[in-house]
Amino acid sequence: MNEGTLLNNRYQLLERLGTGGMAEVFRARDVMLDRYVAIKVLRKDYTENQAFQDRFRQEARAAANLSHPNIVTVHDFGLGEGQLYIVMENVPGTDLKTLIRKRGRFRVEEAIPLMVQACAGLGYAHRAGLVHCDVKPHNMLVTPDQRLKVTDFGIARALATILPGERTDVVWGSPQYFAPEQAAGEAPSPASDVYSLGVVLYEMLSGTPPFTATSADELARLHIEAEPIPIREYVPDIPSALEEIVKKVLSKEPSARYRTADQLGRVLLRFGNQRDEEPTPLSLTPEVATTYQRPEPAPLPQSALPTGRTHVPVSTPQPQPEPFSLDLDIDWVTVVLGLVALILAGGLIPFWIRVIFAYQ
Repeated sequence: MNEGTLLNNRYQLLERLGTGGMAEVFRARDVMLDRYVAIKVLRKDYTENQAFQDRFRQEARAAANLSHPNIVTVHDFGLGEGQLYIVMENVPGTDLKTLIRKRGRFRVEEAIPLMVQACAGLGYAHRAGLVHCDVKPHNMLVTPDQRLKVTDFGIARALATILPGERTDVVWGSPQYFAPEQAAGEAPSPASDVYSLGVVLYEMLSGTPPFTATSADELARLHIEAEPIPIREYVPDIPSALEEIVKKVLSKEPSARYRTADQLGRVLLRFGNQRDEEPTPLSLTPEVATTYQRPEPAPLPQSALPTGRTHVPVSTPQPQPEPFSLDLDIDWVTVVLGLVALILAGGLIPFWIRVIFAYQ
């Protein structure tokens, strides 16, 4: 597909934004509604498979029903110039993977808000019965005002219909980010998306994914068998609570993770709020601490003192300790009632003595 092409007499391709293993992405103009959109055009060999076409339409319809501020909106999909395409909202900014490559790693205060947004979008999809299957920073777009939107819902699931069992970057997720069960060829679940979110969080904080290898098969083995390097070795000052969260979401067993992205998002949001509420101790900078001294009161001039007297500095009176007092909390009502009962019991003694003698 070339720039300038008019798809179905409606979408004019303006510029190529990127190229991947399965599609090309263009910035385009919807001439009917006079708005700019982003169009992902899939490779022609995918289009030639009827099973893929049917599954792609099914997944595209499901994705078009998702309406959430942290999900890229799907406007349309179709077949043009012999290739399948999907029309999405045009999101200004760049993908999270590019930001990680530029910055190296994110501070905790920067990573948590972005991950909470990603969890919100994916959690909404999980509640709607959809699993992304290909969660990775490449599919997370970040705007200049730090809003995050997740894109590419359902495409990986559609590709699995024509390439079953194949471990590639477009089937069951990208090898660096897919869950152990995906690596084993099993169908993904919401907990699989949670694992992939954990890989993204690990990479944001450390600057590198937990596993790297030269082949997809080796990456699959690492996800299934190996334990990642503790993130504390990359980030020595990472809060222990956050370290435990990362360890939990990277568990090999899906049941040991958070079940949905919503649960992970609530945990991260609670962690962020507690971190913000911690009081900052008041401290002086080294420069101020070395120069600041409590000012001494200046002595009065001799002319200001009464004649014949000498000035004696007055020391500040020290607070005297309060006298100790024994403050007993006595229940006087109970005491009175007890005394009355004792008197009554004592008055009955002569009566019982007379009864005993009369009986004998």
